[in-house]
Amino acid sequence: MGVFQTIATGSIFRKPLFAIAACACLASGPVAFAQSLTPDSPEVAPLELPTIAPPAGKGDIPKIPNLNEYANPKAPQNNPLVNEPELVVTAKLSDESEAIGRGLVWRVFSPDPGPDGKLALLATAKGGTTSFNLAPGSYLIHVAFGRAGATKRISMTRAKRTETMILDAGGIKLNAVLAGGGRIPPDRLRFSIYEDHEDANGERALIIPDVKPDSVVRLNTGTYQIVSNYGTANAVIRSDIRVEAGKITEANVEHRAALMTMKLVREAGGEALADTAWSVLTTSGDIVRESVGAFASMVLAEGDYVIIAKNKDKIYQRDFKVVAGRNQDVEVIASNGASTAASANQPAKGEEPLD
Repeated sequence: MGVFQTIATGSIFRKPLFAIAACACLASGPVAFAQSLTPDSPEVAPLELPTIAPPAGKGDIPKIPNLNEYANPKAPQNNPLVNEPELVVTAKLSDESEAIGRGLVWRVFSPDPGPDGKLALLATAKGGTTSFNLAPGSYLIHVAFGRAGATKRISMTRAKRTETMILDAGGIKLNAVLAGGGRIPPDRLRFSIYEDHEDANGERALIIPDVKPDSVVRLNTGTYQIVSNYGTANAVIRSDIRVEAGKITEANVEHRAALMTMKLVREAGGEALADTAWSVLTTSGDIVRESVGAFASMVLAEGDYVIIAKNKDKIYQRDFKVVAGRNQDVEVIASNGASTAASANQPAKGEEPLD
């Protein structure tokens, strides 16, 4: 215990060495101890300990043998293209607009396809105006700004070159309201953007799905078909929107629909019956939406519908009308036979008519 205490307090190493030597003598037995006291016996060579280097000073990096120094990739000697001519590229939405300062994605491609038939990507950059060091030769420069983009072929010589790319693009900001100006909850509203022309099968190519309201989408100049979905049933509005270069086009569509909450009850104003299967049909018999549960909530376009509720092998039915902008609770009365009588449509709890 005394040896470890001496080392811990920082004393010199003579005491621990003496203790180590004494332990060694005791271990060798009585004869070895007597020989160690003989005057003619040779002196024991002192134990040499490795020299401990003092701690490196703050900021000092100890030298480790056989380890190469870190190669900085940004250092001129480690960048093989640093001495190549510089290409500075800038992008604009239109000829008259200012240079775009952020949000751009630049890509430099080889103009010749590789063995796989694809163009080799040589360099990329993000931000606004940027530069590339390129060896003399031909290249394809592509810039993307959201869904808008432009490509240009350039030829590099030994001289510095500056190039401005015109995207010929704008933006579109989408939203929707209810008839009479009522607000639609953003979580129930989504947009999809399609090309304006149809293919050989009469379909339009989807460009961007699931666009949130009030978000700006960057697109090349042109006409697009916008599909607005309020809920997940049949409240769908289609419209054509024109995007102008250098401008943000704001488009608001109007939904003539309402949120309907249906429940099966034994009497007017009663508790909803659980485990009910619901089907909503048009007056012509087409199924609009199906659901299972005590309550069935869905957004429906204005018009006339038929509700069919099935509970414990019994089927109940009633007709009802959806009024644009008026959210309602619809009750189906569980009677002995098919139910066509029910309480009048009333606004949903806590909601006022919107028109």
